[in-house]
Amino acid sequence: MATIDIQVPDIGDFDEVTVIELMVKVGDTVKAEQSLITVESDKASMEIPSSHGGVVKEIKVKLGDKVKQGSVVVSLESSEQNQAVAPAVTAQAAPVSVAPAAAPAPAAAAPAPVAAAASGPVEVRIPDIGDFKDVTVIELLVKVGDTVKVEQSLVTVESDKASMEIPSSTAGVVREIKVKLGDTVNIGDLVVVLDGVAGAVAAPIAAAAAPTAAASAPAAAAPVASAPAAAAVAPALAVPAHAPGAAPLGLPHASPSVRKFARELGVPLNEVKGSGLKGRITEADVQGFTRSVMSGAVQTLAAAAQNKPAAGGGGDGAGLGLIPWPKVDFAKFGPIERKELSRIKKISGANLLRNAIMIPAVTNHDDADITDLEAFRVSTNKENEKSGVKVTMLAFLIKACVAALKKFPEFNSSLDGDALIYKQFYHIGFAADTPNGLMVPVIKDADKKGIFQISQEMSELAKKARDGKLSPAEMSGATFTISSLGGIGGRYFTPIINAPEVAILGVCKSQMEPVWDGKAFVPRLMLPLSLTWDHRVIDGAAAARFNVYLGQILGDFRRVLL
Repeated sequence: MATIDIQVPDIGDFDEVTVIELMVKVGDTVKAEQSLITVESDKASMEIPSSHGGVVKEIKVKLGDKVKQGSVVVSLESSEQNQAVAPAVTAQAAPVSVAPAAAPAPAAAAPAPVAAAASGPVEVRIPDIGDFKDVTVIELLVKVGDTVKVEQSLVTVESDKASMEIPSSTAGVVREIKVKLGDTVNIGDLVVVLDGVAGAVAAPIAAAAAPTAAASAPAAAAPVASAPAAAAVAPALAVPAHAPGAAPLGLPHASPSVRKFARELGVPLNEVKGSGLKGRITEADVQGFTRSVMSGAVQTLAAAAQNKPAAGGGGDGAGLGLIPWPKVDFAKFGPIERKELSRIKKISGANLLRNAIMIPAVTNHDDADITDLEAFRVSTNKENEKSGVKVTMLAFLIKACVAALKKFPEFNSSLDGDALIYKQFYHIGFAADTPNGLMVPVIKDADKKGIFQISQEMSELAKKARDGKLSPAEMSGATFTISSLGGIGGRYFTPIINAPEVAILGVCKSQMEPVWDGKAFVPRLMLPLSLTWDHRVIDGAAAARFNVYLGQILGDFRRVLL
């Protein structure tokens, strides 16, 4: 094993940048090109990638440190096969073209000629931003009517590895903004039109382009300006991109990796309070926000808007043409106590109301003989006590439902207007009872997993549900849901379908019953099944066949192999 010091590569025309995020920790295994830290200058944030693969032995910087080209970031323990240096300089600064390559003039002559801005309209375009194409506009920093100074930032754009602010090449008043959030832009694209101010001329536009952390910048990229020429570039005016107290004009302050992480979790970044430098949002902030939402301590604006109609006892029914919901002063009749519904119950209540009203649901009730399957389950758990994984009947039920869904694919579909979407994947949701209300984690690709793996995943997901730590991704994508009352009791019930699914299976407590075998009554363990289905997609005959087939599989689990 060799120890390798990973240094800050050439980051362009910047002396020192601030470490605002540590993206790895001691003991992590990193690959070449994997981002290690995020740094920030006055004009841009960028991620510094690793030039080698290996295991993090020591982190040489901390939040708030100032670093520059050559500063050691981390020390890696790298094996021989991991010592290939990453292509070129992975955090190469955006190529800066201050003067033609053939004329490396002294500082006074370095600025490329820029037409003097008169009082007429001036077009401000995207400068040279290096080896990047189709960067996305993620923030508008000015609005029509604003007065801007030379080098003041106009918009923020983002690539896969860095976000950068595009400055104005001249001073003036914003007449028109030519881009909007989400647009993709390239060098030369028009950003804004200004009513220019006489005599206000910018430093070379190319020098204002923020450095980028190009993950694969080729060595033959356009040359960076020579040191004498770069020194002649006028420093950017101190115009904070995220002024405290100012009304936000775009997305909040966060690195590209944090934005991506938030998108994966479905977290609205504009509702997350940043704890990093300058109020920057970190990955820990996103995780903390998610935990708060899942525990019911925080409600997103979207959820609040969705739940608003449910206030006052489920809405007044006006939207459905119903008479108003009765309003009663219950205190007139005796002592009362008022408790607000949990966030989960508010959200699920609105969804259940919609599903119950909009779906023409029918429920079939049946019984499955699980005598032999239960005996097999008990013996399996005894044989595998040391594994720590307890096999439940619900795991067998999930596997049996997958087999039934494959035989009757309309039960694994969803309505899309006048068409049916038949899904070729089998994600099974299971209802989990939690202190905050009912939640539905999802076992992804249940058809590709065995009983032990399903049992283990169910246990982990159920615990996360009880602890309020389920992520949105762990509760999405289900194609079919099972609602099991387990050992609580009861006989049959009518579960409500989770749109856009078209069916749901309800299961109650199994019990011994006398069953006629043709000669005598024998004791058999019977499991009550309640299958609710969408009559727009499924008819009664198909539902009956599904239930019968499911009962056959549970009665003889070898049928799963057929």
